[in-house]
Amino acid sequence: MQNTEKAKRTLEGKPGARLLGALRGSGVPLPSLILLAILAIAPLFVTDQYILRLLVISLFFGLQAMVFDFTAGFINAVNFGFAAFVGMGAYTSALLVINLGISPWLGLIAGTISAAVLGFITGILTLRLRGIYVSLMAWFVGLAMMAIATAMADVTGGFRGLIVPPLYDAATMISHYYILLLIGVAIYILLRALIRSRIGLAFRSIGQNFEAARASGVDPTKYKVINFTLSCACAGLFGAFYGHFIGILSPDIMGTGHTVEVLALSYIGGRGSLLGGLITAFFFIPIFDYLKSLMELRLIIYGACLILTMILYPAGLAGIFQKISQAIKNLKMGEK
Repeated sequence: MQNTEKAKRTLEGKPGARLLGALRGSGVPLPSLILLAILAIAPLFVTDQYILRLLVISLFFGLQAMVFDFTAGFINAVNFGFAAFVGMGAYTSALLVINLGISPWLGLIAGTISAAVLGFITGILTLRLRGIYVSLMAWFVGLAMMAIATAMADVTGGFRGLIVPPLYDAATMISHYYILLLIGVAIYILLRALIRSRIGLAFRSIGQNFEAARASGVDPTKYKVINFTLSCACAGLFGAFYGHFIGILSPDIMGTGHTVEVLALSYIGGRGSLLGGLITAFFFIPIFDYLKSLMELRLIIYGACLILTMILYPAGLAGIFQKISQAIKNLKMGEK
């Protein structure tokens, strides 16, 4: 017993253990820390630029699924115009950098703000509605934004494409990965903190029972707009990053197919899990990229997987991992 206590005190004195304890104390669960560690070290063992690019694209879609789930999984509002906010951030950053010569890093901030403003206005106009009407109104906003980007070809380049400068001159594939990972970790910690706060409690109550939440004194429209605006701001930030990473933008980035892909990753990963969609993206995106013949059929495959998930296991991939984790805990308790 004394040896155990001594070993525990020795472990707690180590910097790594103190950092782990601090992160756990901030509400980040151990499985999330393990996932973060895997994502952080994975590129160090990869030298192939094609695979590194695939990791960046998978991370990009996974983080979009995470912030999409923040809205769909907690306030039960499906943003069918999600891709428009990604495109808004991308075009804002690109056009400011090209036309005004500002730093791409400031462009990321500008893209985030522009998407947040558009999200706030959209939220005010649509989130007083309920059910499918919210999704339809958000979808109309997305279609309108894509039409504007296409019509203003003199400014946006239209379907010819807009050439976008990189974040910095010496940018590499692995540096892009770690920049996006740092952004994603910061956003995840922010979302986790919100979910664990009183604001998060309001989100959950609205998502679970709208009428009961309103009867208990929660202002549904206020909290739904807060959630929606933050989700759109994150989408704009990812879009701004993507524009500088990929180097060319076209209105396709605002297409409904983009939204459907993010929605499918989020739901298959597990609603209300945040990280479920991120894990799912690292499974589906490489498969579709390697099997080029499936690329044209990917939305059909996503739809089939989504239907199967909803029928057979609505908790999604995150629910499976949670069950496995709980079984391991029960096994350890049984051994004691």
